Amino acid sequence: MAQLKIFSGRSNRPLAEKITHHLGEPLGKLDIRNFSDGELWVKFIDNVRGADVFIIQSTTPPAENLLELLITIDAAKRASARRVTAVIPYFGYARQDRKDQPRVAITAKMIANLLTTSGCDRIICMDLHAPQIQGFFDIPVDHLYSSVVFIDHLRRQRIPDLTVVSPDVGGIKMARAYAKRLDADLVLIDKRRAAANVVDEMNIVGEVKGRNVLIVDDLIDTAGTFTSAVTELKKAGAKAVYGACTHPLLSGKALERINASEVEKVLVCDTIPLKVETPKIEVMSVSQVFSEAIERCFHNKSISSLFDVDKDKEKE
Repeated sequence: MAQLKIFSGRSNRPLAEKITHHLGEPLGKLDIRNFSDGELWVKFIDNVRGADVFIIQSTTPPAENLLELLITIDAAKRASARRVTAVIPYFGYARQDRKDQPRVAITAKMIANLLTTSGCDRIICMDLHAPQIQGFFDIPVDHLYSSVVFIDHLRRQRIPDLTVVSPDVGGIKMARAYAKRLDADLVLIDKRRAAANVVDEMNIVGEVKGRNVLIVDDLIDTAGTFTSAVTELKKAGAKAVYGACTHPLLSGKALERINASEVEKVLVCDTIPLKVETPKIEVMSVSQVFSEAIERCFHNKSISSLFDVDKDKEKE
């Protein structure tokens, strides 16, 4: 049987270390450097010939993180690895998944092509911005869900009179899965965008008056939409507002907006390292979910049992 080898890029080494700790495996030695002009250079210190190689790297901005992953995959294939799996906790460029206006790129498909061309044999990722992105790949994709971690935590909190809110139409299936598992009501926010990261209008479809509210989403970027939703929900009579968002991009004035908002707590995952700690944001680790997925993938076992919490979502 091939040997298991796990390596990490530089975008999220703390998560990689947690994953290998759960697996009881050492993190492989990988030398990544930049030339003086910024060009990347990658070398495997460990021998990977005939090995089953897993490379952990989130493709968050800057684009160098994506390029680093592609070069590392290529280096592994040229070092005669038997199989190379890219473990991508946060899959960047996924928001451009269709032509919603003339003369724009479909970057999610382009990145899928780049990963395949670089020599990647399999992808393990979490909470894609749109689940159908899996179909952009011509190689197997294992799509994991952070709801496994969030829902266990929220059940222990025993929040009374809970209503789950989807901040847009695209997230309604995710919100419905949360609502069913938490025995909560479901509400939708219909939002109209004036431009990227700018919401022009919000309408709440459903009743939140006198309810505790949980907003669920796959990511928080500038937090403009999220905090606007918090404001609108409070105006509509919501008691306490919480958030559960997988990927904390938190660009621009996101932290300032969250701290200034009326949200009680925002749960996020460590798919992206949190730049600054704040009392309103609680980080939950998904390292165990990824470690189980890697172990099952290595032993050619089913990964679907990790999706139990979202089976209702997948059937719709």
